[in-house]
Amino acid sequence: MKNNVKVQRAIANLTQAELAEKIGVSRQTINAIEAGKYVPSTVLALKMAKLFEKSVNEIFELEATD
Repeated sequence: MKNNVKVQRAIANLTQAELAEKIGVSRQTINAIEAGKYVPSTVLALKMAKLFEKSVNEIFELEATD
């Protein structure tokens, strides 16, 4: 699954730690999501979407192999 969390975070002027605190996860979780090593739960994806004021589909995109 591809994502643009890093871009959205930069637009919102948030560090990984600040984003993590706002949505209730660790900075390492944000790092893993941005690196494509971790696929967030539906709840976590929805929290990010709400924070960034975007739809989940604008942040996360399925790849052909998903």
